[in-house]
Amino acid sequence: MSEKIESQTVTMAHGAGGKQTSELIDKVFAAHFANPDLTADDAAVLNPPVGKMAVSTDGFIVSPAFFPGGNIGKLSICGTVNDLACMGAKPLYLTCAFVIEEGFPMEKLEQIAEAMAKTAKEAGVRIVSGDTKVAGKGQVDGVFITTTGMGQIEDGVQVGGELAKPGDAVIVTGDIGIEADVKSDCAPLWKTVEAVMDTTHELHVIRDATRGGVGTVLYEIAGQSQVGVQIDAAKIPVATEVQGVCGMLGLEPLYLACEGTMVIIAPAEQAEKIVETLHQCPYSQNAAIIGTITEENPGKVIRMTEIGTQSLLPQPGGELLPRIC
Repeated sequence: MSEKIESQTVTMAHGAGGKQTSELIDKVFAAHFANPDLTADDAAVLNPPVGKMAVSTDGFIVSPAFFPGGNIGKLSICGTVNDLACMGAKPLYLTCAFVIEEGFPMEKLEQIAEAMAKTAKEAGVRIVSGDTKVAGKGQVDGVFITTTGMGQIEDGVQVGGELAKPGDAVIVTGDIGIEADVKSDCAPLWKTVEAVMDTTHELHVIRDATRGGVGTVLYEIAGQSQVGVQIDAAKIPVATEVQGVCGMLGLEPLYLACEGTMVIIAPAEQAEKIVETLHQCPYSQNAAIIGTITEENPGKVIRMTEIGTQSLLPQPGGELLPRIC
C-alpha cells in the first residue's frame, strides 16, 4: 500500500497543477504504477517494438465504478490489452488519462490504481505515462479513464475482421455473458492469445466480445468478410444462471458484453487443437467450437436451434446491456 494522501476526497485543487496535484500523482498513481519506463516528464521515451506495432485507445465510463469481479481500473487495462491481443500483438506499454469528479473518495481512487497495477503486471505491460484532470461536481460520474496501448505484432501472425473464410470454425474462448455467479468476466487475455499463437499461426480473426457481445462481433465479421456465420445454439457455453437472468429480463445472451471472452475464427483443421490449448489457460477453460463460416447468407448470422431449425439472429440495435465502455 502506498503512503496515504492527506485529503479524503478529490478536490479541484488536485487538478490545478500545484502541490496537491503532485501529491496525488506521487502518492496514488506513481506509487502503484512504478516501473523503469514510467516518466515524470511530459512524454515517455521508449524502445520501439521490433517489426510491426499495434496501437489501440479506449475510454471507460462504466457506472458504477466498482462491480462484482472488478472495477473500472481493472477494466481499463483489460480492455486495451485485449484489443492489442486481438491483433496478435504482445502488449508493451500503456498510457492512462483520468477525469475525476470533485468529491470522489481518495480511498476508492487508490483501489482503482491498485487494480490497474495488478492487472498490468499480470498482462506483462508497463504503464509509462498518464494525465489527471479534475472536473466539477456533477460534470463526471465518479471517474472516467482512457487508456492507450502499444504492442509488438508477433511474426507470422496476420488477423483481421476481413479475413474470415468459408469453412472456418467459429470458436469462443469462454462462457457467453457473465460468469456463473453473475459477476464480471473481466480478464487480461494476452497470455491466452499467446498460447494459441504458440499452437498455430493459422488464425484469421481474433475479436474480443466487449460492447455488444458475441452476437455483435459475429455480425461485424460477417459484414467485413462478406461471409455468412452459422452457429449452433446447443454448443454455445452459457451458464444456467445467466440463461435464467436473461429469460427474466428478456435479454439475448449473445448480446451481453464479455470483457473476458474472445471470438476466434480459424481454419477448421486447426480448431480442435486451438480449443485444447484454450482449455489449458485459466480464462478459457469453457472454450468451444460454436459454428462455421459459410458462403451462404453473406453478412448474416444464422442460428441452429436446439430442435434443429434455423433462424436468423436479429441484428443488434438500441441500448445493449451491460454498458461497460
